[in-house]
Amino acid sequence: MSQISVADILELPVQERIQLVEVIWESIAAVPHAIEVSPELKTELEARLADFERNPEAGYSWDQVKAHLKSGSWRTA
Repeated sequence: MSQISVADILELPVQERIQLVEVIWESIAAVPHAIEVSPELKTELEARLADFERNPEAGYSWDQVKAHLKSGSWRTA
């Protein structure tokens, strides 16, 4: 397998870098058992799931999230 440097990757056009990220992400997603989750993160995820299960109507719908992201209204900087 040939190796490519980070500098070489950064010289690729944006669309090719996006495609490369997609390939990398798909390769990671194909082996979810290989991703280690720290005990602290597991505890946090369990707490968030419990919060959701207690009150599933709290928070935002996906449509609301998309609208906020598109409008930039959640940006802090």
